[in-house]
Amino acid sequence: MTTVQVNTPGGRYPIHIGAGRLHKLHESVPDNVTAIAIVTNPTVGSLYLKAARESLVHTGKHIIEITLPDGEAHKNWETLQTIFDALLENRFDRKCLLVALGGGVIGDMVGFAAACYMRGVRFLQVPTTLLAQVDSSVGGKTGINHPLGKNMIGAFYQPIAVEIDTNVLHTLPEREVAAGLAEVIKYGLIIDAEFFNWCEARVSALKALDEETISYAIQRSCECKAYVVGEDERESGLRAILNFGHTFGHAIEAGLGYGDWLHGEAVGCGMIQAATLSAHTVGLGSASVERIRNLVHAIGCPVKPPNLGTERWIELMQVDKKAEGGQIRFVLLPEIGKAVVQAAPLNVVRDVLHKTAVPAL
Repeated sequence: MTTVQVNTPGGRYPIHIGAGRLHKLHESVPDNVTAIAIVTNPTVGSLYLKAARESLVHTGKHIIEITLPDGEAHKNWETLQTIFDALLENRFDRKCLLVALGGGVIGDMVGFAAACYMRGVRFLQVPTTLLAQVDSSVGGKTGINHPLGKNMIGAFYQPIAVEIDTNVLHTLPEREVAAGLAEVIKYGLIIDAEFFNWCEARVSALKALDEETISYAIQRSCECKAYVVGEDERESGLRAILNFGHTFGHAIEAGLGYGDWLHGEAVGCGMIQAATLSAHTVGLGSASVERIRNLVHAIGCPVKPPNLGTERWIELMQVDKKAEGGQIRFVLLPEIGKAVVQAAPLNVVRDVLHKTAVPAL
């Protein structure tokens, strides 16, 4: 097992990475917990709920199970209410523990529920997708979607620990692996050029989920994110660089309706658009843009954005959380391994959209 430590004003906690961690969840449960709610979805539950429960039974605590509908389309108030209903019906108190067993949707909603229930109870992240393991489970961003924007309602709220079992990745569909790898290579692009080079050289092993390769990719991704959120927990500055590709990517998700593209697929494609915009604004070389495009394609993510229409793209991106005073702010790359956050002229953004996306008819 490898441990990465996260240190933020909102909480200090370990990320445990290793094969078989699903059977060690009880080790992360504090002694004074009164009851445990395992929250999952039908897909993940059919695979891993039994193992998670068998581990948590060792705590001797009362355990309930809450199953939410699967998919980004259900990351909303109605589904969140399902968690609150179960906790109140079972008289869970302030010393309870919520366990998020699933991908990014489950993790985000359970974290938000934990932040809100009785004004804050503890929760444990048990991410079961690669994307959740390297990104959404770490750093305390929780929330739900709104029809006008992704993750626009939520809270910064840290878990007590993150338990990453690399064995669960072998049941993922290829699309989910590709979506997670998009977030992996993002870290190389924004903060660690050598890691990007490493990913380029090992793309086949990453896609095949070679144990040594994928374990290091998860570890390095978590180290990068732990550093960034430790410096800027609430995204007042540095943390915004974690959104490279997300301004375009979130527009894809909202524009198509949540769930059509996977989050990581949209981010992968959005990184190509952000790289193209970087070439027009902060001097990223054309060879670097091509390297990014080639690696996104190699991991299996789409490289051509959907048909939203230029003005629809602009409208959706203006709702982005980084927007200030009506200006759309983007994470841009002057070079691979270095990121800046700044506004871009709308005429340049429109030009990039024309070059990268097919306008709607």
